[in-house]
Amino acid sequence: MNAITPITAATKPDDWASDQEVRWCPGCGDYAILKAVQRTMPDIGTARENTVFVSGIGCSSRFPYYMETYGFHTIHGRAPAIATGIKLANPDLDVWIVTGDGDGLSIGGNHMLHLLRRNLDVQLLLFNNEIYGLTKGQYSPTSQVGTKSPTTPFGSVDRPLAPCAFAMGAGARFVARTIDTAQKNMPEVLKRAHAHKGTSFVEIFQNCVVYNDDVFAKFTAKKEAPANQIWVEHGKPLLFANGSKGLRLDREHVRLSVIDIVDGDVSQVLMHDETNHLLAQLLVEMPFGEFPKALGVLYCDPAPSFEAEVHIQNERITAGRSGDLGALLSKGQGWDVKPARGPNL
Repeated sequence: MNAITPITAATKPDDWASDQEVRWCPGCGDYAILKAVQRTMPDIGTARENTVFVSGIGCSSRFPYYMETYGFHTIHGRAPAIATGIKLANPDLDVWIVTGDGDGLSIGGNHMLHLLRRNLDVQLLLFNNEIYGLTKGQYSPTSQVGTKSPTTPFGSVDRPLAPCAFAMGAGARFVARTIDTAQKNMPEVLKRAHAHKGTSFVEIFQNCVVYNDDVFAKFTAKKEAPANQIWVEHGKPLLFANGSKGLRLDREHVRLSVIDIVDGDVSQVLMHDETNHLLAQLLVEMPFGEFPKALGVLYCDPAPSFEAEVHIQNERITAGRSGDLGALLSKGQGWDVKPARGPNL
């Protein structure tokens, strides 16, 4: 394991911004996410020299260019594979993966699945705009039924994939949601994700102003947000709509229901327990409209990380042994290969 000398000098948000011109469409939600990440990094306290951002292909995957850190702009869907190699080679590095709903859940779905089940100690930020933005607006794995696009001109009939449900099913130990415009809440989610040892999966609802504008407006617009967002917090009652409504557990049918809060009585309101896998699953799968959109840290149940277990195993196996490459190469059977001889040879 390569040791890293910690750098304790304090940084400012501008220290994390590279000298590259940020090139997204005007009004793209990626700008807000970039600023939130750059604002959060000084509070995390890590060093730029020890930080790596890895991305695949897509609008979101330009992210490493704009961070004053090390970075890899890799190939479509394969950022988890590259990040795994980085983390195994040097577990002390602080590795972030930036991907989109198309990059991460379509061509990269299999790579993401194995990253999550292995529990590599990385932060994975999935920008979900429910569309393929870079390639001009085709529908993506998360697009809603009825989405009209160049590849679905009469409306998509695909059942969309729910990123957080996918993560939970793949065995993720940390699952959270936030919104590109949630500049107060997003940094707190990012800090929690970084503090978690293991794969931290963070879905960020991100508006694509060109190809899927306002697709999330029903719960992100200022007037709609109070009634249609519920920010969960461990040990706190699941309240929304300015405290006038809450979530109750219907134990007989093992499902959630919405109740009105009368005279401030929250005795029937469910308390959020981020270590409860079943509760997290229920929150992730609440049908929007009947229920609000659950945001914040939905699930957090740490377990040993993949790279830590690999290095512990390697150290145990190699303890007290010395390597001899020559002996290894000469060990075992050998073959003397002779050229074939035929009538024309």
